[in-house]
Amino acid sequence: MKTLLCLALCGAATVASAQRPGPESAAPAVAVRTAAPSPAATGAPETFTGTVEISTPFQALPPGKAGGATVRFEARARTAWHTHPLGQTLVVTAGLGLVQQAGQPAQWIRPGDVVGIPANVRHWHGAGPGGPMAHVAIAEKEDGTSVAWKDKVSDQDYEAALASAGLAAAAPAAMPAGHAGQHIVPPRAAAHAQPASEVLSARQQAIPLMASFAAASNMPRLNTALNQGLDAGMTVSEAKEVLVQLYAYAGFPKSLNALGELMKVVQERRQRGIQDAPGREPGRRIATGDELVAAGKANQTAISGGPVQGPLFDFAPVINQFLQAHLFGDIFERDNLDWQSRELATVGALAAMPGVEAQLRSHLRASLRVGPSATQLRQLVQVLAEQGDPDAAHRAQDALTQAVAAASKG
Repeated sequence: MKTLLCLALCGAATVASAQRPGPESAAPAVAVRTAAPSPAATGAPETFTGTVEISTPFQALPPGKAGGATVRFEARARTAWHTHPLGQTLVVTAGLGLVQQAGQPAQWIRPGDVVGIPANVRHWHGAGPGGPMAHVAIAEKEDGTSVAWKDKVSDQDYEAALASAGLAAAAPAAMPAGHAGQHIVPPRAAAHAQPASEVLSARQQAIPLMASFAAASNMPRLNTALNQGLDAGMTVSEAKEVLVQLYAYAGFPKSLNALGELMKVVQERRQRGIQDAPGREPGRRIATGDELVAAGKANQTAISGGPVQGPLFDFAPVINQFLQAHLFGDIFERDNLDWQSRELATVGALAAMPGVEAQLRSHLRASLRVGPSATQLRQLVQVLAEQGDPDAAHRAQDALTQAVAAASKG
């Protein structure tokens, strides 16, 4: 018996068309029908790992050879290794997933991504560790077949793929319920992940200073920190992104004022003959509606180490919807600043604001998950103490001590 995905891509679908009298009755006509008339089926255990649901929304009419399936993977679920004789296209519609070509690092895929898989290239795809992923799969048939299945992707293969995508490991206690072993989370899109290091670069040291002074509305010292960051090679786009993100933590007025200071700094530097690199704007399409919430929830889960829930979110669930859609969706989906830099900025801003120590501890734990080591975060505290506000450094030190202790206990 053919596997379900093979049936999804190879099976013929019946299209009913109205017949009209006269000489035009045999002419081709556009047909509109309801997609996926049958309920979704479960992926066969011989060719899938984990819970996978498949439906078959369309099959091209002859002489077309293309067929399509919509596939939903639960967290960590995936296909077996396989190839397609004429290639395959995936269109990601929800969640955070992975695709890997044999012999190559795995790559993250998100809503709006279109994945082109060449003919006869051995690969697999599936959901990330933090939640479900869904995509549309389109492939053409050759001699009636569109897929050739190979061996399954083992748990060891999956963990190695996560590591190859440039991921950091969180403590097992941070995992969502139902998953054993070590939980792996992405620092951001693999192309923007930074290699682990025990020393913050000059550019990285400037980020928490910029955020701290912006959150404190200390414009003279923000001016100095902005020059420091640009002198260290930060692009204007990256500096803008740090200050734009602050609206979610320090409020729009402080973010707007800080952006105004950056504009002044760039103009002054240009007058002195300094041409700062403009950098790039975000290249990833930002989803909207339910897709945006799904992407934001996946990002929030990855950064937090598990689904975010609790009495506060039961009391006011809309606040978590805003967090997922606006902060972890609209902002964290922007790929012109990596997640490590975003967390360095967040820690700097929260350290500058008394009364938000709980959130500061939470983001220091998140920082440990997405890249900066405890040694680097201690250096961040030292930078705040020497070049920033001593009170902010003290709050950051206390929160970091608690975050490291909690991580060591698992």
